[in-house]
Parts: sequence; structure tokens; C-alpha cells
Amino acid sequence: MQRVLVIDDNPDILDALDLLLSLHDYAVTTATTVKDAVVAVNNQRIDLIIQDMNFSLGTTSGSEGKYLFYQLKQVKPDTPIIIITAWSQLETAIELVKAGAADYLPKPWDDRKLLATIASHIGQVTTAPVPSNLIYQSDAMAQLIAMATRVASSDISALITGANGCGKEKLADYIHQQSTRAGQPFIKVNMGALPGDLIEAELFGAEKGAYTGATTTRQGRFEAADGGTIFLDEIGNLSLAGQMKLLRVLQTGEFERVGSSHTIAVNVRVISATNANLSAAIASGSFREDLYYRLNVVELNLLPLAKRSDDILPLAQHFIGPDYTLSNSAQKMLVSHAWPGNVRELENMCKRALVFSNDHLLLPEHFISQDIQPASQPSQQDEATSLQQILDDNQWVISRAAGQLGLSRQALYRRIEKHQLSPKD
Repeated sequence: MQRVLVIDDNPDILDALDLLLSLHDYAVTTATTVKDAVVAVNNQRIDLIIQDMNFSLGTTSGSEGKYLFYQLKQVKPDTPIIIITAWSQLETAIELVKAGAADYLPKPWDDRKLLATIASHIGQVTTAPVPSNLIYQSDAMAQLIAMATRVASSDISALITGANGCGKEKLADYIHQQSTRAGQPFIKVNMGALPGDLIEAELFGAEKGAYTGATTTRQGRFEAADGGTIFLDEIGNLSLAGQMKLLRVLQTGEFERVGSSHTIAVNVRVISATNANLSAAIASGSFREDLYYRLNVVELNLLPLAKRSDDILPLAQHFIGPDYTLSNSAQKMLVSHAWPGNVRELENMCKRALVFSNDHLLLPEHFISQDIQPASQPSQQDEATSLQQILDDNQWVISRAAGQLGLSRQALYRRIEKHQLSPKD
């Protein structure tokens, strides 16, 4: 029988957790002080620890819990520790998760979520890791993937930041595939592609007649992702009403469909992504600060492709496949390009090269019709020049140019306005 150590100074909490865990076939050891907890860990086989953040009457800072956590990690570095905390210690709990805690849950906790969290961490059988389909060679990406792998082993929320086309969706998929939820659904939602008035229905579902055009009951993406992972891209586009619902899902695992009062419970891990400045959105009142800290337990920042140039050629070779070779001049051209569209632009340029090549050796002219501007550290002028060239090559057909750059049409329009570009006479 697997043994759980529960550390809390409140006897009612100890009794409640003892009963809950015993009913689910866990042996339970309890401790009310830091000293008792350390003694228990040193003298018993403990498979998992659940610890509070405060152990003295009137103490609310969380410093006792922080001290205990690092003591326990020193004694039993491989034993999973789940933090249970009041909202006032949430920031400290997040710090401990980054330092190696398995997860954290707010008080009052949800029994179903707590049991699922325990099951995902206790007594796990070590298996071979799922092979990664990520292509990289730079030190920056190696460090990021190492961090993502560690995040994947937990069940915490993660926020992936970075410019359009950097590969945020690929990284989210990697985290899911490396997690204990790998065999469950991975549901992707592009918030930027959904009309604002339909985002809530898309995420949480809608009853028949809830809005114009709702002719049948609709299952939301959270229901579809139950047991697995949901990836919310461009999270900054979510309305304030939708943000409140999302915050509730993260806290309790519960929500209602649009137009319904029936509560639905799910067990879903949330990974979100944005290319926007959410701190600025919080300051302007368009994004909830409490939701931000719930989503951003760990931030994974994907650098622009131009800032991890060691990845360019491995990615290009991956996109063109083993039957084609990059000439030396093509390699030099690709490495020196500014890459305003990042990895997505590189993939599209490689597809173009395969179409226009006459043999298996790819030359610079196969990727683009004219020499492109070199820029190891791209400037505003470099980006403007590159954009102007691609727009001119595509006769200013915005959909074609945006596709080649790996951008949405709206993003390309913003760049055109930013650089004040216009068609040549």
C-alpha cells in the first residue's frame, strides 16, 4: 500500500484528508509540525507528501512551508510534494513548484482533482520517454526543452510566450506527449481565429437556442479535452466574461454551457500561449491578473528564429527532407535572413524551394526570387525591406504573402501599417 504524509496544523484538515485517502486505499501518516514531518520522512517509507504552508497559530506568510519544503527536498529529493495553500500564499506556492514541487492546490481543495493529482505522481513506473519530434540545435532551445520536459512531468498550467510562427503549438504538443496524459485528448483552440462572441460557446459549449444559430446542443472544447490537455493559443483574445469562466475551471474543474445552469465537471490540464504583452493587458484592465497567475505558473519563452540561428539549417533540412541538399550559398542565405515570420516562414520557403528546384541541390533562387537582405541581428529596416520584397513578389496578394511569411493576414496588415509599406508603381 502506498503511503502519503499529510502535514497540516489543522486537525480538521488532517481528519478530512485521512478519511479521503484511506477510502482510496492509501496509507496515511499525519504531522502537525515541521519537526514531526522531518522525523516521519526520516523514519518511514513515504511515497508522496501533501504539505500546508503555515504551521503556527496566526502565521500566514508561508515562510514555514517554504522552509519545510526545502528541508524535505534535501532529505527525500525524489519524493513528490503537493502544496495545499490559501490564496494569500499562492505566489510562494508557485515559487515552490518552479523549485520542484509536484503541484499545488488551493484551499478548499477539490477531492477529485486532488486524487487525480496524487495518482499522476505516486508510484509511477519509469518508462522510456516519448520520442521528441522537435528539431533544434541551439543551446537556447536545448535549455527550453529541458525546462518543458520538467514541466510536462507535473500537472501545472504553463504559459508559452513568443512571436507568431515560433512553434508555440509544437511545444505545447511536446509537453502533452511527455506527460501522464499522453494517451488522452490534446485539444487545440486558436482564440485569435474565433469571433469574440463565440469564444465562450466554443470553449464551454452551448445549449440549443442559447444564441442565434445554435440549433443543437454543442459540446465545448473543455468537455472534449476531459482527461487530457487543452491548448489555448492567443489567450489574450479571451473576453473578460470568458476569463472569469476559465478561472473557475482552473480552480474547480467546473463550468456551465452557455444558456445552461447544469454544472459540468472535467479534469483538464491547461497550456496557453500568447504573442501579446499580458502585463500591459492587465494594466489596461482587459486581462484578469488572478487568471494570469493561474495560467503562468511556469512561463516558457520561445525566442524568434533569428535569435537562435543554430536551429535554422537543421529545421530547413527537416522541411526539405533527406532527398534534397542545401547548397553552400543557400545555407549562407538562410542563416543571414531576418526571418520576420520565424519557423513558419522557413517552412513555407522550403516548400517553395521544392517546387522550383530542377534537381536535388537547392540554390538561393529556389527559396526566393531575389537575394534577400542579410541580417544576423534583424533591424526595423531589415524587416521592412524583407516584407516589401515578399509583398512585391506576390503582387501584393495579401493572402499569398501572409502564407509565405507564416503570418495571419491581420498580422501582415499590422506590419504593413507599422512600416508604412505600399505597392511599387
